Amino acid sequence: MIDLSKIVAIDIHTHAEEPCGTHPDDGYDDFQEAMKAYFKPKHNHRPTVQETADYYRARNIACVIFPVDAERETGFRRYRNEEVAEIAAANADIMIPFASIDPAKGKLGAREARRLIQDYGVKGFKFHPTMQGFYPNDRSAYVLYEVIAEAGLPALFHTGQTGVGAGMRGGMGMRLKYSNPMYLDDVAADFPDMPIILAHPSFPWQEEALAVATHKPNVYIDLSGWSPKYFPKILVQYANTLLRHKMLFGSDWPVIAPDRWLADFETIEIRPEVRPLILKENAAKLLKLA
Repeated sequence: MIDLSKIVAIDIHTHAEEPCGTHPDDGYDDFQEAMKAYFKPKHNHRPTVQETADYYRARNIACVIFPVDAERETGFRRYRNEEVAEIAAANADIMIPFASIDPAKGKLGAREARRLIQDYGVKGFKFHPTMQGFYPNDRSAYVLYEVIAEAGLPALFHTGQTGVGAGMRGGMGMRLKYSNPMYLDDVAADFPDMPIILAHPSFPWQEEALAVATHKPNVYIDLSGWSPKYFPKILVQYANTLLRHKMLFGSDWPVIAPDRWLADFETIEIRPEVRPLILKENAAKLLKLA
């Protein structure tokens, strides 16, 4: 169990990068090199889940970790949800497991989700519409959402432009249109009791994301994937006011380290009473840790 009195923050957005005992598929190294060119991380090492847990424990930061099931679109093998959940369970003092299932798997995916919740203690699900190649409001995905909603768990969706494929020929074939947050307005209306997290400042649809989060009580925004010093002024304005209870700290580890994110967060004009909400309290309530 995570002891909230001992942690300083909850990072709601970290990636499981390297499956144990497997080698990256053909093309994966080129993909990772393009990611480095886009995000310019200070390190070149792709950490394992255990290394991630050790890193966060040393900083007294809890983290939500997940793979991305985009095998169908990218050809890259996914990190097994079971493996991520098992390692997270061994580090339950600091780590919270989310799973990822391609919605195209339909009823098969729904069965997997139910099993992961019941047998592996998965606490939420990650979707990446651009990498997975689907519109979030496509009714074919609803059979999977129904399982998540029934369990009362959050669903986290990538929104906005992505660094994934940026600069690669044809953007690696990925289409940004799928990640317009307005498609999630339908999902929020159709699943009003399922918490929905819009991941990242949603460039170029920032105002759409703020509108959806303001209008739908079950929609939150995580602030991962960007250094806070680049946050749009309107995002900071809403974080300080109307959406102060719905903004969540996220780094996008390992491409952005929490050390960098938190240092830059100190430099922007967030009200003192709002900072603890964003860094820990909002996520603790959403994840039912408090």
